[in-house]
Amino acid sequence: MEPTKGYKGTSWQVKYVLYFYLCYSVSGQIHYSIVEEMRKDSVIANIADDLGLDIKQLSSRKLRIVSRASERYFYVNKDNGNLCVKDRIDRETLCGAEASCVLTFDVVIENPFSNFKIKVDIQDINDNSPQFYHDKITLEILELTSTGARFTLQNAEDPDIGSNSVQAYRLSENQHFILNENIRTDGSVFPELVLEKPLDRETQDIHEIILTAFDRGNPIRSGTTLLKIIITDANDNAPVFTQDMYKIVIKENIPVNSTVIILNATDSDEGINAQITYSFIKTSVNVHHTGIFSIMPNTGEIKINGNLDFEKTKNYELSVQAKDGGGLVAHCKVLIEVIDENDNAPEITVTSLIYHLSEDSAPGTMIALIEVHDQDSGDNADIDCYILEDVPFDLLSSDTYYRLVLKTTLDREKTPSYNITIIATDSGSPPLSHMQGLRLEITDVNDNPPIFAKLTYVAYVPENNLPGASIFSIQASDPDTGDNAKIIYSISSTVTETVSMSSYLSINIETGVFYAQRSFDYEENKEFIIEVTATDNGFPSLSSNATLIIHIVDQNDNAPKILYPSPDIGGSAVFEMVPFASEPGSLITKVVAVDADSGHNSWLSYHFLQVSDPNHFVISEHTGEIRTLRGFQEKDMLNYKVVVMVKDNGNPSLSATTTLSLIIADDFQQAVPKLNNQPKEEETQNNLQLYLVVALALISLFFIITVMVVIISKCKQPKPSAAFSSLTTNLYPPIDPRTFSMYSDASLPFPYSYNVCVALDSAEGDFTYINPNGYVPVENLMDADNAEQASECIKEASDQMPTFVGAFDGPVDVASCT
Repeated sequence: MEPTKGYKGTSWQVKYVLYFYLCYSVSGQIHYSIVEEMRKDSVIANIADDLGLDIKQLSSRKLRIVSRASERYFYVNKDNGNLCVKDRIDRETLCGAEASCVLTFDVVIENPFSNFKIKVDIQDINDNSPQFYHDKITLEILELTSTGARFTLQNAEDPDIGSNSVQAYRLSENQHFILNENIRTDGSVFPELVLEKPLDRETQDIHEIILTAFDRGNPIRSGTTLLKIIITDANDNAPVFTQDMYKIVIKENIPVNSTVIILNATDSDEGINAQITYSFIKTSVNVHHTGIFSIMPNTGEIKINGNLDFEKTKNYELSVQAKDGGGLVAHCKVLIEVIDENDNAPEITVTSLIYHLSEDSAPGTMIALIEVHDQDSGDNADIDCYILEDVPFDLLSSDTYYRLVLKTTLDREKTPSYNITIIATDSGSPPLSHMQGLRLEITDVNDNPPIFAKLTYVAYVPENNLPGASIFSIQASDPDTGDNAKIIYSISSTVTETVSMSSYLSINIETGVFYAQRSFDYEENKEFIIEVTATDNGFPSLSSNATLIIHIVDQNDNAPKILYPSPDIGGSAVFEMVPFASEPGSLITKVVAVDADSGHNSWLSYHFLQVSDPNHFVISEHTGEIRTLRGFQEKDMLNYKVVVMVKDNGNPSLSATTTLSLIIADDFQQAVPKLNNQPKEEETQNNLQLYLVVALALISLFFIITVMVVIISKCKQPKPSAAFSSLTTNLYPPIDPRTFSMYSDASLPFPYSYNVCVALDSAEGDFTYINPNGYVPVENLMDADNAEQASECIKEASDQMPTFVGAFDGPVDVASCT
């Protein structure tokens, strides 16, 4: 829509007004006229052209609409300067039945500051249909009612105005009634039902007629209601009000329960037909107002039920009905006008353009735009505005707007912030005022770098920590404010040339909290040296550095590792040979162990966990040395099994064990039978002793018999060579090989096999180990005349002896050679 001609005049007048306004900041006013219900984004006018503004400067000059209500309906397209519809505009919602509906708003322009008054006249369109409040109207009419009798009907309501409101009524076809239209003093049309043909209750006691209301809009709209006419007897006079419309003026501060007016209606009938009852008729106009007012049903007195508010509702329209005892009714309207009182303090709206002002800002800088408004009217709305404190700021007036500007230079170091109190006072009696506080922060330039409390920080972190856990917090401070004091933390360092620090540690760039990216291993990294940089967010940014040294604290997470005896034997016990003649305190062997931990966690102690006879051996708790506790005797065991436990000093402590077999023997040949004769249990030891005693007795007996036989033979046979040959052959009887298998526990730990041949003489049994490749040093095996006989003896023994299966890689054959 174009601006109205009455305002624009000729083009030179518009240019002159705009030029005068821009130069001297004098408020102007533009008047537009549009119809309601325009579509969203519809263009009303090009406001930039009407104001004489350059479209390219709309954004830089910060053009905007300022209003309490109108800004929700309009907006300015800053790309082309068009004033457009923002939201649905319903004239009836905004202005009701008022003849004129105008929306006003201000167009405010900054840099430099200017403001314009804009009025938009909202024209009515026929967007509402006439509507009866009741879908059905019931009338009671005497059957003796004469023709020509008139009955006032409830009129229809249409929120539209002018020709778009209710203009005519029409009845549906019937035999008894016609419709008459009357016009009230306010111009509204109300229908009357006129009896045209006499009624006969006995013929038809109920008549149903449709009443239709029309407007004259384009297109024409209508509404209907059902008239239900009940034919009764007797009452032939309806009540009559002294006026069809009453006008009342009251103040908005009238006390509750005060009397507004007393209505009076008369009825020419007598008795019950003359008793009148007053009531409100709820219509679409006064449905929201009847709760504020009440009417006495017998007297017609209207009273105030609640507080009135001129700012919310300036006028009330009440529809009153007077009904006699016979059911006849009369209607009237009561128009109530509310007069304003000074009951609203001024309102202050601050559009703060700058909440943080730099201390180097120049005098004259605009800080905030302030609008003052009073909901009252007349003199009650005249407002004076000023600053309460003595501050380096000033208020410059421009119509209903004030600009808060800087008056002198600022010094943030002296005053970092200002609390400004703005007071607005109206001209009412008594005057009312309102205070609005505004806090202004003075910002600093970025002239201070972040500062750490210390140049070097030291942190101690236990190893095996949870990944992602926070381990340390470092903080820096910056005496600046705002973004200049916002600090971002970063770290820079590398663990190795190939591994970066980021794989071990991360830092929260805002809080300075360090987080572990993985579990630390003291044995891998004992400390980290990190360069921490704190950088502020100023321009240009400033920074400072600090060093963080993180010491990894050892935990007892490594068990002792036994180096000797070597743990690679495959679970077999390690054999140590102990001389039989060892003195008490002699060093037998030493258990060597290490612990990858450090400090107390790596202090190792050695203990016997299991020992066959604790009275023979002792182990040093600190060195792991195993020594003899006393000398050995013939009756003592010759094979001892020892389990050594090595534990560290951690909490809880960790340990490792190793097993040793201690063989009591002076040489290796003595150790072999002791290896085979290792006792497993006490019962096995007792059986072995018994077998040895029996075997020794038998051997002694055989020896005596053999000697006697030889002596007798030598006496009878003088040939010495033959006798010696016989003696050699029969000197030692063959020993049952099973005797040896009884004493073997198959626990030899040597990783190679030996074939064992046993030779017995009168002194003791000697073991000679035979190489499996076939070479046998027979010259050391026994005293024989020749090696061939010894070899044959060994071969025969090999065929007769059972096979020993134990820790050998191959079988071990034991034979008795004689």
